[in-house]
Amino acid sequence: MRNLKILEVKSEIGAGTRGASMGIDAVKIAALDFGSRYFKQYKTVEVQNENHLLLESRTIKNNEFPIVLSGDHSSAAGTIAGIKIANPKLRLGVIWIDAHADIHTPYTTPSGNVHGMPLAVSIAEDNIESKVNKPDQETINYWYQLKNVGGISPKITPKDVVYINVRDTEKQEEFLMKKFGMKNFTTAEIRRKGVEKVAIEALALLDDCDLIYVSFDVDCMDASISKGTGTPVPNGITEKEAGNLVARLMQSEKVCCFEMVEINPTLDKENLMAENAFEILVRATNQLIND
Repeated sequence: MRNLKILEVKSEIGAGTRGASMGIDAVKIAALDFGSRYFKQYKTVEVQNENHLLLESRTIKNNEFPIVLSGDHSSAAGTIAGIKIANPKLRLGVIWIDAHADIHTPYTTPSGNVHGMPLAVSIAEDNIESKVNKPDQETINYWYQLKNVGGISPKITPKDVVYINVRDTEKQEEFLMKKFGMKNFTTAEIRRKGVEKVAIEALALLDDCDLIYVSFDVDCMDASISKGTGTPVPNGITEKEAGNLVARLMQSEKVCCFEMVEINPTLDKENLMAENAFEILVRATNQLIND
C-alpha cells in the first residue's frame, strides 16, 4: 500500500482556451455527486504555480506517492522536473496517454501554447530542423530557463517516452517522433491487442528505467466522451478502456507519479467529463492502495 498525496495545480496559463483551472473543482463536484469521500480520504495540497517544482520534489522525498490533478498539460514539465530533482541519479521513463504528442517548441509551435511543449522541455529539444517560427530573444531566454529548471537538462531521453493513443500531430512533431523512434500505441493497436497487452508492452519498453511517470490527458478519450476538454479529437479510447489501462499501469512498482490534466468544465455538459475522469482516478487510486 502506498502513502498517497493529492497535489492540485489549478493552472491554465499554458492553454489556448480558458477554463481548465476549474477542472479540479469539477472533479470534486463529481465525487460529491457519486457520494464519494475521496477528497476527504487523502492528504491534499493546492500547489501555488510558482512553487510547483519545489513541492513536487518534496512530496517524493517524503516517500509519498503524488497524484497530480492539473489544469493544462504544461504542468507536466514541472512534474517531470520535480521527480528528476528528487531523484537526480535515477533514470525516469514517461508514459504519455494523450491525443497529442506535446513535443512542440517555440521554433515549431503553430499556436504558441505551452501545453503543447512539455515533453520538448523535458528532453531539452529545440527541433531547429523543423523550424517555422522566429521567436524573439525574450522567448528564447524563457525557453532556455524552462529546459534547465533544477540544473538538470535533459531530464529524460526521447527513447524513454512511450506514447499511448496520440493521433493529432503536426509534421514538426512527427519529425521528432520518427527521428528518435518514439513508440506510439495507436487506437487500432489498442483495439487489436487489448488494453492489458498494451500496458504490459508499454512498461516493458521502459524496463531499463528506474522510475515511471504516467501522464493522463483526458482528451485521449474519444471526442464523443471528452467534450469537456480544450482540444477533443475523434477516434480515441473509451472511458472503460482508459480506466483499465491506467489501473493496469499502476500495478508497476516503478510508477512513481500519476497526473491527470485538461478537464475543462466550461466546455462540458452536466459535468460528464469530470465524472468520467473521477471514475478513472478512483481506478488508479484503488490499484495503488491495494498493491
